[in-house]
Amino acid sequence: MAPQNAHPNAELLEQSAIKGRSLWDDARARLLRNRAAVTSMIILGLLVLLAIVGPYIWPHNHATIYREAVWLPPTFENLHIFGTDAQGRDLFARVLIGLRMSLAVGVVATGVSLAIGVLWGATAGFVGGRLDQFMMRIVDILYSLPFIFFVIILMVVFGRNIILIFVAIGAVEWLTMARIVRGQTIALRGMEFVEAAHAAGVSRLSIIQRHIVPNVLGPVVVYATLTIPVVILAESFLSFLGLGVQEPLTSLGRLIAYGAQDMEVAWWTLIFPGATMMLTLFCFNFIGDGLRDAIDPKDR
Repeated sequence: MAPQNAHPNAELLEQSAIKGRSLWDDARARLLRNRAAVTSMIILGLLVLLAIVGPYIWPHNHATIYREAVWLPPTFENLHIFGTDAQGRDLFARVLIGLRMSLAVGVVATGVSLAIGVLWGATAGFVGGRLDQFMMRIVDILYSLPFIFFVIILMVVFGRNIILIFVAIGAVEWLTMARIVRGQTIALRGMEFVEAAHAAGVSRLSIIQRHIVPNVLGPVVVYATLTIPVVILAESFLSFLGLGVQEPLTSLGRLIAYGAQDMEVAWWTLIFPGATMMLTLFCFNFIGDGLRDAIDPKDR
């Protein structure tokens, strides 16, 4: 007989303790204990909110030219808090648009690389044999092509536009993802649940979709968070060379390129876009490190 003074919720607590928690619950709890990752998620959320909403509520448009305010230093007068550039455009408004464009390129190009890389790597690793060798040799050949050379060819053939930037960067970044997913798939295809699906007559495509891809999501999510800053840097490099986003749109890379030209007479045109880029990249890297530590099976 249970003691009369037993806590009324003791049975529920005991049941929850017996039930335990899933691996994803443990990973989430471990991630939330990582102060750097949590702080980065908060800061990144604020940056995303500013990039989406900021241009609509800020009194200055990123393309408006104030000819009487060329190279105006940062001031609260008329709300030019980041100053103006060589043409008299409000720098804060341009940083917001540049941040929006850089984040869009990072997310979309990373999504393209994930879609291609996961499907390619999972198929090659699961089927194996000659198909695996053929598919991975294609990856090796594409790896050997210089990135800038590949982008220039695409722009010469198809013309210069923002969609092409997404395609060009995403079409290169999927190569590493394909190799990662292939290695994970080779380790998974000999597991008992995959062999059981084979014995049950499940098709190869269904096994890849239902069993292989869900079990490689952990490394994929971690790599995706680390790919976004790489993509943002790649787009910034292209914009710095004049091959990226074109006016009247802008990106952080193009703003940094302009700022580098004018830094001797207007330091703020380089400092503020550079600081925004640095803060964004730091946030993505800290989040990626936190996810890696949370999902790493060696820590479970």
